[in-house]
Amino acid sequence: MDQEQKINILRDVIKIKSINNHEKEVALYYQSLLSKHGIESTIIEYEGNRANLIAEINGDTPGKTLVFNGHMDVVDVSDPTKWTYPPFAAKVVEGKMYGRGTTDMKGGLTALILAFIAIKESNVSFKGTLRFVANLGEEIGMYGSEQLVDEGYLDDVDAFIIAEPSSRQMIITSHKGSLQYEIISEGMATHSSVPEQGINSISQAMDYINTSNRLFEQARGIINPDLGETINVFTVINGGDQINSVPERTVIQANARIIPEFNNEQTLQLIEQSLVEVNERSKGTLRLNILQNNLPVETPADSDLVQAIHQATGQKIPVQAMMGATDASNFARLKQPFDLAIFGPGDPSRAHAIDEYIEIEDYLSFINIFKATAIHYLS
Repeated sequence: MDQEQKINILRDVIKIKSINNHEKEVALYYQSLLSKHGIESTIIEYEGNRANLIAEINGDTPGKTLVFNGHMDVVDVSDPTKWTYPPFAAKVVEGKMYGRGTTDMKGGLTALILAFIAIKESNVSFKGTLRFVANLGEEIGMYGSEQLVDEGYLDDVDAFIIAEPSSRQMIITSHKGSLQYEIISEGMATHSSVPEQGINSISQAMDYINTSNRLFEQARGIINPDLGETINVFTVINGGDQINSVPERTVIQANARIIPEFNNEQTLQLIEQSLVEVNERSKGTLRLNILQNNLPVETPADSDLVQAIHQATGQKIPVQAMMGATDASNFARLKQPFDLAIFGPGDPSRAHAIDEYIEIEDYLSFINIFKATAIHYLS
């Protein structure tokens, strides 16, 4: 496969509008690509136009299982007219391919599948299993990785390379967990001239925010040396219908970023304690709706996988932690320990941005890096 073919494959994938819940078309494209190279794969249905894809090749003898992983969904494009080039045209200009998902993370995922194919066709000797796993729904809900863990597809995995954009400047081996939730405040509407006859859902919601902020002080000062501390941030509030009515219903949303030392269960306990306190003194009611509950993940910075990347690149690439979250949050629910490297082409600052792009040279170079890394790890 020459460079122009590799570029055209990425172009084809970028042109697929897999915004949030439209990933199956990407899975089918990858399946067809694998089939052309004599590799069988399995589509794992989720619902509607959503599916995951798994394929694997086995070495000469038993050994470890390494997973090449990434997500097929991309974030929405709020205003295409603000883009220099149409966001799904995959336009190549001066060595850059522009388009939604080029950096986050179809560039990395396509580099992984091309490295996977290259290993199969090279007939190189290795031990164990190399598995390609493309999942749905990382951007919202992490539903694909959740399904794969729950249904046992990853029970034997020893290491994951997740090709989220990192550039060649860093390898990420740990990151915070993410708890996304909403508090629904139910009051009673009335005219704003007689507020005492109603129950103000916004006031109740504000009481919850203040109570929660006070209780979350318990998490302050509990520090992970790489990840910092557990934090809770209120990010959205929606309440009321018109200016002269006491609001009947208000919804506030929040996102907690979590470290192992003050974990998801402890964080939920603080949220529930806040609810109890506010409900005890309120005339209305407040209730919790958990939207996403993903664990923090910590893996060794000097793992065999990290060392394999160093061998593949010939560089001592710095290892660090990340404050955000990836599908590795769901992989953290696996019973077995594993090595992790979040490492892939693209500048992370371009993710979700207008005029998102990837450097063609970066994309192509990572195909070779991924191939060499797998061979070193599974040797």
